[in-house]
Amino acid sequence: MPPSVSALPHNLSPWGMFLSADIVVQAVMLGLLSAAVLSWIVLLAKSWELRAARHQARDALSALRKAGSLDDAGDDDSGPLRLFGATARHERQQSAGLSADGVKERAAASLGRIEAALGRRIGRGIGILATIGATAPFVGLFGTVWGIMNAFIGISKSQTTNLAVVAPGIAEALLATAMGLFAAIPAVVIYNVFSRGIAGYRAQLADASTEVLNLLGRDLERGR
Repeated sequence: MPPSVSALPHNLSPWGMFLSADIVVQAVMLGLLSAAVLSWIVLLAKSWELRAARHQARDALSALRKAGSLDDAGDDDSGPLRLFGATARHERQQSAGLSADGVKERAAASLGRIEAALGRRIGRGIGILATIGATAPFVGLFGTVWGIMNAFIGISKSQTTNLAVVAPGIAEALLATAMGLFAAIPAVVIYNVFSRGIAGYRAQLADASTEVLNLLGRDLERGR
Protein backbone atom coordinates (compact mmCIF):
# COMPACT_ATOMS: atom_id res chain seq x y z
CA MET A 1 0.00 0.00 0.00
CA PRO A 2 1.49 3.43 -0.89
CA PRO A 3 2.64 5.47 2.08
CA SER A 4 0.44 8.35 3.14
CA VAL A 5 1.60 11.88 2.55
CA SER A 6 1.69 12.57 6.30
CA ALA A 7 4.13 9.67 6.78
CA LEU A 8 6.62 11.05 4.28
CA PRO A 9 9.59 13.22 5.31
CA HIS A 10 8.91 16.93 4.88
CA ASN A 11 12.20 18.43 6.15
CA LEU A 12 13.61 19.72 2.87
CA SER A 13 16.17 22.04 4.43
CA PRO A 14 19.79 21.39 3.29
CA TRP A 15 20.61 19.75 6.62
CA GLY A 16 17.46 17.65 6.59
CA MET A 17 18.10 16.51 3.02
CA PHE A 18 21.69 15.65 3.92
CA LEU A 19 20.59 13.51 6.86
CA SER A 20 18.00 11.63 4.79
CA ALA A 21 20.30 11.16 1.77
CA ASP A 22 21.98 7.91 0.80
CA ILE A 23 25.40 7.18 2.35
CA VAL A 24 27.10 7.61 -1.04
CA VAL A 25 25.45 10.99 -1.60
CA GLN A 26 26.40 12.02 1.93
CA ALA A 27 30.02 11.09 1.25
CA VAL A 28 29.97 13.14 -1.95
CA MET A 29 28.53 16.15 -0.14
CA LEU A 30 31.10 15.92 2.66
CA GLY A 31 33.92 15.66 0.14
CA LEU A 32 32.67 18.71 -1.76
CA LEU A 33 32.24 20.68 1.45
CA SER A 34 35.83 19.81 2.42
CA ALA A 35 37.03 20.96 -1.00
CA ALA A 36 35.20 24.27 -0.60
CA VAL A 37 36.76 24.84 2.82
CA LEU A 38 40.19 23.97 1.41
CA SER A 39 39.76 26.58 -1.33
CA TRP A 40 39.18 29.31 1.24
CA ILE A 41 42.14 28.14 3.32
CA VAL A 42 44.35 28.38 0.23
CA LEU A 43 42.93 31.85 -0.45
CA LEU A 44 43.88 33.11 3.02
CA ALA A 45 47.33 31.49 3.09
CA LYS A 46 48.41 32.35 -0.45
CA SER A 47 47.05 35.90 -0.24
CA TRP A 48 49.37 36.66 2.64
CA GLU A 49 52.31 34.91 0.98
CA LEU A 50 51.81 36.60 -2.39
CA ARG A 51 51.33 40.02 -0.83
CA ALA A 52 54.59 39.67 1.11
CA ALA A 53 56.46 38.39 -1.95
CA ARG A 54 55.26 41.24 -4.17
CA HIS A 55 56.16 43.75 -1.47
CA GLN A 56 59.71 42.34 -1.31
CA ALA A 57 60.01 42.35 -5.10
CA ARG A 58 58.76 45.94 -5.28
CA ASP A 59 61.27 47.06 -2.62
CA ALA A 60 64.09 45.21 -4.39
CA LEU A 61 63.25 46.81 -7.73
CA SER A 62 63.08 50.27 -6.14
CA ALA A 63 66.48 49.80 -4.47
CA LEU A 64 68.08 48.57 -7.69
CA ARG A 65 66.77 51.48 -9.73
CA LYS A 66 68.19 53.97 -7.25
CA ALA A 67 71.60 52.28 -7.02
CA GLY A 68 74.63 53.23 -9.08
CA SER A 69 76.38 49.89 -8.57
CA LEU A 70 75.73 46.46 -7.11
CA ASP A 71 77.30 47.49 -3.81
CA ASP A 72 75.10 50.59 -3.63
CA ALA A 73 71.99 48.43 -4.01
CA GLY A 74 72.65 47.00 -0.58
CA ASP A 75 71.19 43.74 0.61
CA ASP A 76 68.24 42.55 2.66
CA ASP A 77 67.77 39.50 4.82
CA SER A 78 65.41 37.78 2.43
CA GLY A 79 63.75 38.13 -0.91
CA PRO A 80 64.94 38.50 -4.47
CA LEU A 81 67.38 41.37 -3.77
CA ARG A 82 69.60 39.14 -1.65
CA LEU A 83 69.54 36.29 -4.16
CA PHE A 84 70.00 38.45 -7.25
CA GLY A 85 72.65 40.64 -5.67
CA ALA A 86 74.67 37.74 -4.28
CA THR A 87 74.59 35.95 -7.62
CA ALA A 88 75.67 39.02 -9.59
CA ARG A 89 78.46 39.86 -7.13
CA HIS A 90 79.71 36.30 -7.30
CA GLU A 91 79.86 36.45 -11.08
CA ARG A 92 81.63 39.80 -10.88
CA GLN A 93 84.25 38.37 -8.53
CA GLN A 94 84.83 35.47 -10.92
CA SER A 95 85.21 37.75 -13.93
CA ALA A 96 89.03 37.71 -14.05
CA GLY A 97 90.15 36.77 -17.55
CA LEU A 98 86.62 36.74 -18.94
CA SER A 99 84.94 39.19 -21.24
CA ALA A 100 82.18 41.41 -19.90
CA ASP A 101 79.68 39.80 -22.25
CA GLY A 102 80.62 36.34 -21.00
CA VAL A 103 80.19 37.37 -17.38
CA LYS A 104 76.81 38.95 -18.09
CA GLU A 105 75.70 35.85 -19.98
CA ARG A 106 76.59 33.59 -17.07
CA ALA A 107 74.91 35.97 -14.64
CA ALA A 108 71.77 36.09 -16.80
CA ALA A 109 71.56 32.29 -16.77
CA SER A 110 71.95 32.17 -12.98
CA LEU A 111 69.38 34.91 -12.44
CA GLY A 112 66.97 33.11 -14.77
CA ARG A 113 67.20 29.98 -12.64
CA ILE A 114 66.52 32.04 -9.51
CA GLU A 115 63.51 33.69 -11.16
CA ALA A 116 62.11 30.28 -12.11
CA ALA A 117 62.66 28.91 -8.59
CA LEU A 118 60.94 31.89 -6.96
CA GLY A 119 58.05 31.64 -9.42
CA ARG A 120 57.59 27.93 -8.68
CA ARG A 121 57.69 28.54 -4.95
CA ILE A 122 55.03 31.25 -5.00
CA GLY A 123 52.84 29.08 -7.25
CA ARG A 124 52.81 26.08 -4.93
CA GLY A 125 49.36 25.19 -3.68
CA ILE A 126 47.21 26.88 -6.31
CA GLY A 127 47.15 23.79 -8.51
CA ILE A 128 44.69 22.24 -6.11
CA LEU A 129 42.29 25.11 -6.88
CA ALA A 130 42.36 24.20 -10.56
CA THR A 131 41.72 20.55 -9.66
CA ILE A 132 38.76 21.45 -7.45
CA GLY A 133 37.32 23.78 -10.07
CA ALA A 134 37.59 21.14 -12.79
CA THR A 135 36.37 18.08 -10.88
CA ALA A 136 33.88 19.34 -8.29
CA PRO A 137 30.95 19.74 -10.74
CA PHE A 138 31.44 16.18 -11.99
CA VAL A 139 31.68 14.81 -8.46
CA GLY A 140 28.45 16.63 -7.64
CA LEU A 141 26.88 15.25 -10.80
CA PHE A 142 27.85 11.74 -9.73
CA GLY A 143 26.08 12.29 -6.41
CA THR A 144 23.04 13.59 -8.28
CA VAL A 145 22.89 10.60 -10.62
CA TRP A 146 23.26 8.22 -7.69
CA GLY A 147 20.56 10.00 -5.72
CA ILE A 148 18.13 10.07 -8.66
CA MET A 149 18.66 6.33 -9.19
CA ASN A 150 17.75 5.76 -5.55
CA ALA A 151 14.73 8.06 -5.96
CA PHE A 152 13.47 6.04 -8.92
CA ILE A 153 14.02 2.82 -6.99
CA GLY A 154 11.99 4.29 -4.14
CA ILE A 155 9.23 5.27 -6.57
CA SER A 156 9.18 1.73 -7.93
CA LYS A 157 8.97 0.20 -4.47
CA SER A 158 6.24 2.60 -3.31
CA GLN A 159 4.29 2.03 -6.55
CA THR A 160 3.22 5.65 -6.69
CA THR A 161 4.16 8.77 -8.58
CA ASN A 162 2.83 11.11 -5.94
CA LEU A 163 4.94 14.28 -5.96
CA ALA A 164 5.32 14.06 -2.20
CA VAL A 165 7.10 10.73 -2.71
CA VAL A 166 9.21 11.80 -5.69
CA ALA A 167 10.28 15.29 -4.61
CA PRO A 168 12.39 14.53 -1.51
CA GLY A 169 14.66 12.03 -3.28
CA ILE A 170 15.18 14.27 -6.30
CA ALA A 171 15.81 17.29 -4.08
CA GLU A 172 18.44 15.36 -2.13
CA ALA A 173 20.09 14.36 -5.40
CA LEU A 174 20.13 17.90 -6.77
CA LEU A 175 21.68 19.14 -3.54
CA ALA A 176 24.84 17.25 -4.55
CA THR A 177 25.03 19.22 -7.79
CA ALA A 178 24.54 22.46 -5.87
CA MET A 179 27.38 21.45 -3.54
CA GLY A 180 29.59 20.76 -6.55
CA LEU A 181 28.98 24.24 -7.92
CA PHE A 182 29.44 25.72 -4.45
CA ALA A 183 32.92 24.18 -4.35
CA ALA A 184 33.89 24.75 -8.00
CA ILE A 185 32.90 28.38 -8.63
CA PRO A 186 34.96 29.98 -5.80
CA ALA A 187 37.91 27.70 -6.62
CA VAL A 188 37.97 28.85 -10.25
CA VAL A 189 37.64 32.53 -9.30
CA ILE A 190 40.38 32.27 -6.67
CA TYR A 191 42.64 30.41 -9.10
CA ASN A 192 42.24 33.12 -11.75
CA VAL A 193 42.96 35.87 -9.21
CA PHE A 194 46.13 34.13 -8.05
CA SER A 195 47.22 33.44 -11.63
CA ARG A 196 47.11 37.15 -12.41
CA GLY A 197 48.87 38.00 -9.15
CA ILE A 198 51.64 35.48 -9.75
CA ALA A 199 52.09 36.72 -13.32
CA GLY A 200 52.57 40.24 -11.93
CA TYR A 201 55.08 38.94 -9.37
CA ARG A 202 57.08 37.18 -12.06
CA ALA A 203 57.12 40.38 -14.09
CA GLN A 204 58.56 42.19 -11.07
CA LEU A 205 61.25 39.54 -10.75
CA ALA A 206 62.11 39.89 -14.43
CA ASP A 207 62.44 43.67 -14.05
CA ALA A 208 64.64 43.25 -10.96
CA SER A 209 66.83 40.74 -12.80
CA THR A 210 67.24 43.20 -15.68
CA GLU A 211 68.26 45.96 -13.29
CA VAL A 212 70.83 43.67 -11.68
CA LEU A 213 72.33 42.88 -15.08
CA ASN A 214 72.48 46.59 -15.88
CA LEU A 215 74.34 47.29 -12.63
CA LEU A 216 76.67 44.37 -13.25
CA GLY A 217 77.45 45.72 -16.71
CA ARG A 218 78.25 49.14 -15.26
CA ASP A 219 80.54 47.63 -12.63
CA LEU A 220 82.39 45.60 -15.25
CA GLU A 221 82.84 48.63 -17.48
CA ARG A 222 84.22 50.62 -14.55
CA GLY A 223 86.66 47.82 -13.76
CA ARG A 224 85.24 47.15 -10.29
